[in-house]
Amino acid sequence: MTARVLNDGEAVEPLKICMIGAGGFIGSHLCERLMYATDHSVLAIDVYGDKISHLLQPGQKWSHRIEFHKINIKHDSRLEGLVKTSDLVINLAAICTPADYNTRPLDTIYSNFVDALPVVQYCRENEKRLIHFSTCEVYGKTIGSFLPKDSPLRNDPAFYMLKEDETPCIFGSIDKQRWSYACAKQLIERLIYGEGAENGLEFTIVRPFNWIGPRMDFIPGIDGPQDSVPRVLACFSNNLMKGEPLKLVDGGQSQRTFIYIKDAIEAVQRMIENPARANGQIFNVGNPNNEVTVRELAELMTDVYCKVSGNARPEVATVDVTSKEFYGVGYDDSDKRIPDMTIIKTQLEWEPKTSLYDLMEHTLTYQHTTYAEAVKKAMSKAIVT
Repeated sequence: MTARVLNDGEAVEPLKICMIGAGGFIGSHLCERLMYATDHSVLAIDVYGDKISHLLQPGQKWSHRIEFHKINIKHDSRLEGLVKTSDLVINLAAICTPADYNTRPLDTIYSNFVDALPVVQYCRENEKRLIHFSTCEVYGKTIGSFLPKDSPLRNDPAFYMLKEDETPCIFGSIDKQRWSYACAKQLIERLIYGEGAENGLEFTIVRPFNWIGPRMDFIPGIDGPQDSVPRVLACFSNNLMKGEPLKLVDGGQSQRTFIYIKDAIEAVQRMIENPARANGQIFNVGNPNNEVTVRELAELMTDVYCKVSGNARPEVATVDVTSKEFYGVGYDDSDKRIPDMTIIKTQLEWEPKTSLYDLMEHTLTYQHTTYAEAVKKAMSKAIVT
């Protein structure tokens, strides 16, 4: 077991954790951490369990501490019973792929708000602590994005640094359906906060800023639908494995920060094990030191993938496309997403460690090892047919 931190001198007692969305990217890494490094138990709830199948094999030393329940929380009465038997509920369930926000706005809103309502209700009624995963997208656009492009104020942190308790949340117009996700996530945050204020719900809200690592998303046609569009890392990985130029939406000028999943999961473990410090808090979890434009990200990923795969660097590494071409009508975006980390450093004494280059090397090594041969076979099959 890894050494415990904080908890203000108190022993960390084993918890039974009801984890909704345990089979996803974040859930799979959190389950690993809880099995490998703690004595906590997990009631793992999801529609799919592929990403945690290695944890569910019988005969492992943690086998008695993890149960998989194949449940669609939209319409399954078993959920409330599992919440009742737990000490803590973690809700990771969400539609969280930008391509879906435009094409499936109703599913996006229902998934991120309506389907989360019973979870909050069960926690309140049964007096269970809730850790709810939100998103950095609740901030929307920065104040700086509305300044003239040549304004020196754009470089002032006061106009772009995102603070949990100060920054206004600014979304695009209603016809920009890309903001359906952010609006739904913000509304469920407000409801959770209201339940805490009026009804005493113990809660923590997590706002992830681009958590990156193995098992993130899917590769179209390999372990996901051929016609679906995953998030940027998987999109770029797919292009790299196919030897295709990476598509930069609107020139790839948006700026993002990226954090290694294992760093972020350490932060979540501290939230789990330090309720006195985490309850009632909203935490940004990101790495402001790993800031790049999407264009710079594409160049970095190309260099790193060539290193881990042994492939030569392509003559044409990137190609520009419009957001309308890539996502369809109704897409909109923010310029920068840089998290202020004051609250989590103060409350949990945590900060990320892994550099952007190192996290990309870890991740693209996994992508190449896991998917490259399958992508080649799929391409060969497509040519033959």
